[in-house]
Amino acid sequence: MHSKNILLIIGGGIAAYKSLELIRLLAKDGFGVRAICTQAGTEFVTPLSISALTGEKVFTDLFDLTDEAEMGHIQLSRSADLLVVAPATADLMAKMAHGLANDLASTCLLATDQPVLLAPAMNVRMWEHAATKRNVKTLLDDGVQFVGPNAGDMACGEFGPGRMAEPEEILTAIKAQLGGGPLTGKSALVTAGPTHEPIDPVRYLANRSSGKQGFAVAEALAALGADVTLISGPVNITAPSGVKLVQVETACEMLRATENALPVDVAVFAAAVADWRTDAASCQKIKKQKGKATPELCFTENPDILATVSALPKNKRPQLVIGFAAETEQLIEHATQKRLRKKCDWIVANDVSGDVMGADHNQVVLIRETDMDPWPKLSKKQTAQKLAAAIADELSETIK
Repeated sequence: MHSKNILLIIGGGIAAYKSLELIRLLAKDGFGVRAICTQAGTEFVTPLSISALTGEKVFTDLFDLTDEAEMGHIQLSRSADLLVVAPATADLMAKMAHGLANDLASTCLLATDQPVLLAPAMNVRMWEHAATKRNVKTLLDDGVQFVGPNAGDMACGEFGPGRMAEPEEILTAIKAQLGGGPLTGKSALVTAGPTHEPIDPVRYLANRSSGKQGFAVAEALAALGADVTLISGPVNITAPSGVKLVQVETACEMLRATENALPVDVAVFAAAVADWRTDAASCQKIKKQKGKATPELCFTENPDILATVSALPKNKRPQLVIGFAAETEQLIEHATQKRLRKKCDWIVANDVSGDVMGADHNQVVLIRETDMDPWPKLSKKQTAQKLAAAIADELSETIK
């Protein structure tokens, strides 16, 4: 990474203070950093502080003729290997999505022919606003990459998604963008969410899985450089940037999609697949009729996707197969038995007897053949990052 240069654009938001730590981390890793600070950004961090960390002049004004002579905005926008916007405010993202260029930051973003990584930061209502959602979709379609935002407490006192990713997360995403992540060149498959098994056209069997943990795992693996295919049941989550999303509904569809995605180096089965389906779903809505007996449903067992992949021949089986065990009692015993029964390499065991399904935090135990590692209560994003780091370590050891 010592030959890589970053153009950091600092938007106007309270999260701008994190940009100083990001610069420090980038410099420590050998990156060259130039910075543009928007006029609003200078209300939160000073150009002097930024310059002291980058060792470079900070650019702020589009109409500074001296700067235009020394470092025109075209050259400035194209001399870096990656443009990073942190914090990326709702205003900056809107300008990018609509091709506006009325200051130095937006002009450089429009003029660049280099990749762009955004670290959004804004109030939760702004992030969830329909206009911002449209802008995010446009930017994703344009090939812009995102890291975050995270959910948490806001400076305004509200809680929810909109917090800028931590500097360490942004650094990891930068390395992945530039091909420096530890999983660069590796392929990964992740399953997430529930499956819906139809009873009739309007009813189905399902469970309470939100898909949050599986989506976070896919995002964390991609951030480390892996080429990730995410196979998801019905959820209400935006796919992580840089991840190929395959949407399915039933367990049988998920198995077919999994088989189509193979071979891969690592497979993480975080989906909560329904164990059973009706053996013959009605093609018409089943009516409740007064005086009539309750209709009987006959069930058949769904395919076991984790066991199926674990049992593949060595030339087709992923190097590392990881399952999840959601248990309500005897967590370690049941999860250990599941690992042996499914013949997978690792099991991530989590106790779902409390308010876990759909929540933002998790407490898991990573169970391997030779040991088990209990992790503290973490956000699902942090759990995913810790798991991705363990996967990277395991695959690097396998190569050795």
